[in-house]
Amino acid sequence: MSRNYAGLSRERIIVEALHIIAGRGLGGLSMRRLGDALDVEAMAIYHHFPKGKEQLFNAIAAYVTTARVVSGLTEGQGPPGDGDGEGEEATGAHPVAVAGADDLPWDRRLTLWAEAYRERLLAYSGALSLLMHRAPHTVGEEDTRALLHAAFTEAGLSEDDVPRACDTLNAYCLGSVAHQVRHEGREDAVDAAEALAGFRFGLRALLTGLSG
Repeated sequence: MSRNYAGLSRERIIVEALHIIAGRGLGGLSMRRLGDALDVEAMAIYHHFPKGKEQLFNAIAAYVTTARVVSGLTEGQGPPGDGDGEGEEATGAHPVAVAGADDLPWDRRLTLWAEAYRERLLAYSGALSLLMHRAPHTVGEEDTRALLHAAFTEAGLSEDDVPRACDTLNAYCLGSVAHQVRHEGREDAVDAAEALAGFRFGLRALLTGLSG
């Protein structure tokens, strides 16, 4: 078989890995299967991820957890980084400010971020089990922290409580999506509109409680 390595990139590898995870689950992802899907030898993947599968897993987690907020607040850009923090810049798709963002109320900024994060988690729900055990450290993660920190500070939270609020919001988004995915296909599963309504209800309650 002819193997064409031209055009092979970190992002292409990550996206194809996510396709495999969606179809076969996390356990179905192997370097050989990924190489076959990309039409390259498995060793070509190690050129981009020399530390192997663990580095790839970190890159997948960083890619999935970086929400691209586009509803008038932020836009994602750039290729995903691996977030291993060892000798190379972890670039990652990350939020950047756009005109008018600072004029939005703090709770609106957080709502837009949370809804975009939820959509991204749902899009890559096959990787949820991976995300439960990894907290990638990337430029995107740092920018997200800054966005949340500024909003919660504006809401009046103390310096000690702001990081706790950020963690609580992240946990709510991840847990809400995990709950929805776990119930998919069951008789008591709600449709997409009701799932979103339930998420928004819980989010409002969470933000009200944190700022109260």
